[in-house]
Amino acid sequence: MTSIRRDAVRVAVPASSANLGPGFDSMGLALAIYDELIAMATDDEGLLVEVVGEGEGVVPLDETNLVAHSMLEAFAWLDVPVPGFILRCTNTIPHGRGLGSSAAAIIGGIVLARAMVTDGRDRMTDSDVLQLALRQESHPDNLSAALYGGFTVAWLEPDGFADAVRMDPHVDVRPVVLVPPTVLATSKARALLPETVPFADAAANLSRSALLVHAMTVDPRRLMSATQDRLHQQTRATAYPESVLLMERLRDAGIPAVVSGAGPSVLAFPEPGAESVIAVSAGEGWAIQSVPIAAMGTREIPVPPLP
Repeated sequence: MTSIRRDAVRVAVPASSANLGPGFDSMGLALAIYDELIAMATDDEGLLVEVVGEGEGVVPLDETNLVAHSMLEAFAWLDVPVPGFILRCTNTIPHGRGLGSSAAAIIGGIVLARAMVTDGRDRMTDSDVLQLALRQESHPDNLSAALYGGFTVAWLEPDGFADAVRMDPHVDVRPVVLVPPTVLATSKARALLPETVPFADAAANLSRSALLVHAMTVDPRRLMSATQDRLHQQTRATAYPESVLLMERLRDAGIPAVVSGAGPSVLAFPEPGAESVIAVSAGEGWAIQSVPIAAMGTREIPVPPLP
């Protein structure tokens, strides 16, 4: 019988980098930077939201909070009465930096609500999670990486159904994330995209996207060629000129680099020992972090015991 769990439920959801150069709106990489979400049903109606870390004091603390809204969508999909609940979000994924914070909130909220329903896992598959998430974010690249982990390729069928495949990246793929202090709304970056692109540019990106799958999973030595893009990064350069300049500096130094998602963060794939080159290329103002790939996507984790 379907019911709401009365104990606290906790999930971890990873950051993600989309596009990876040529794989626009289709490829994603899960990164081991996590938001942790914990919720518990209460006897009182309504909800209480607390946010700690990224977004603290900025994101709403009511039902319009993206995590809370996604939970409400999931309860409705599961056709269970919406309980009163307490939600605490401990966020470490930077907001507005092209690292999938919105996708993490959406996927995390849906999976959290599913876990709060006793038979939620039996009634809502991961594929169902992806379809529900797509109602709020229209492209499945970050969503798939956040949900499944690893390296993902996602697409939409003609009827709008989202699907994805997950692959294990090669052990020598070691991402470095470079995060600027500035933020950029995805909507602003997408508004700069043209309605049509030259045939030659589309063909170039097709070949590089196919090569990227091979480079990410089999032969990382091909990443320099595989991360070349002719569709979106230069087109949106006015929105993040410093990011494009840094990306070009790194590539000129022999380090594969791309703008992460809609920017303005930059994602690099250096060989060991290139730390000093990256630091010099970035200069001041950029937070530089070597980040493991998140092999697992969003998952329920144990709730820590009370002190």
